[in-house]
Amino acid sequence: MIVDIINKKRLGEELSFHELDTFFNGYLEGKVKDYQMSSLLMAICIQGMSEEETFALTKVFIDSGDTLDLSFLHAITVDKHSTGGIGDKTTLIIAPIVASLGVPVLKMSGRGLGYTGGTIDKLESIPGFRIDLSEEEVMHQVQDIGIVITGQTASLAPMDKKIYALRDVTGTVSSIPLIASSIMSKKIAGGADKILIDIKVGNGALLQTKEDAEKLSDLVIKIGKVYQKEVHTIISDMDTPLGYCIGNSLEVMEAMKVLKGEERDNNLTKLCLELASEMLCMSKGVPKEDAMDMVRQSIQSGDAYQKFLELVDAQHGNLKNLSVSKKVKVLKASKSGKIVGISAIELGKLSVSLGAGRVSKEDAIDYGVGIELLVQVGDIIKKGDSLAKIYYTKAPRLQRLEDIFLIK
Repeated sequence: MIVDIINKKRLGEELSFHELDTFFNGYLEGKVKDYQMSSLLMAICIQGMSEEETFALTKVFIDSGDTLDLSFLHAITVDKHSTGGIGDKTTLIIAPIVASLGVPVLKMSGRGLGYTGGTIDKLESIPGFRIDLSEEEVMHQVQDIGIVITGQTASLAPMDKKIYALRDVTGTVSSIPLIASSIMSKKIAGGADKILIDIKVGNGALLQTKEDAEKLSDLVIKIGKVYQKEVHTIISDMDTPLGYCIGNSLEVMEAMKVLKGEERDNNLTKLCLELASEMLCMSKGVPKEDAMDMVRQSIQSGDAYQKFLELVDAQHGNLKNLSVSKKVKVLKASKSGKIVGISAIELGKLSVSLGAGRVSKEDAIDYGVGIELLVQVGDIIKKGDSLAKIYYTKAPRLQRLEDIFLIK
């Protein structure tokens, strides 16, 4: 039966709800092995899935666990998800902003996929920070301080959590149906009334083309309608890394700078302002311009940063002990000119090689390593100028500078 299902999808045929339910629940129960699930995931990647199959798979994922009821908050709740990108620490920034403005944020985040970092990995770089909250703790905290960011609880879409880890190391992260089912099962099980999806597109994202991003956008909106959830999407660029830092501790530190208002004019800050204001529009029903003013005021007043500190304190994090590697190598320009491109994917590969991401699902992450960019696209530089700092534990094997920085 198991092999028949794999072969059926390998040949491009449509799987029934029963077949998907049998196979995926078999994997959750340990009856289907890693190598068998890897085969099916690869067949799905190559052959795709129909909309009906995707709706069915999403239901299988949701039904594998519980669904939260957030009605006790007596407020319209909005959840946000990013499909992942190099240097994407937007959740660490927009969640405190939105929560500081009276919108409850209950965010269940994931670990890194492929070369893209995960919010949970970043938060775990803060010594002591708990990401394994129980449902009871989640409910208490969001009611108490209006914000919680945690890993998936054991009872919410547990199947997705197990599949997510396998996709990361089997080259099956970029399948649009699998991405859609993974995102929407978590969001629907999480109980939010409305959902905002930031779909990344570019060489540093799971999706490489605008066409694929639009397909995913269409699919998640349709899944939302099946479950009576309003879904908005924003398609954002990931050819260039978000912000200046890539690596777990470094990205937390950069997020704190943005929340303090110290980083104002780069692609990270601009995207965070857009996402946070969109979440306010969805929850409060205010015009976009008014929402943007509220977001800026939250940062300028210090309310957003204070809410971040409350979050860290509530989940037992110790920011005083947040640190990066003491070993640093500086990359210098080999010629003068204008920086016309900074490759997100090459920096993603470099960060994983340093130990900031996983090659296999058993790998431990080195939270203190990473890359700090010292330049942006559009900067004029001279030969010998510093382009980036590499924080490392073991001596890094660096790519050619020409692969990372395009200078003309």
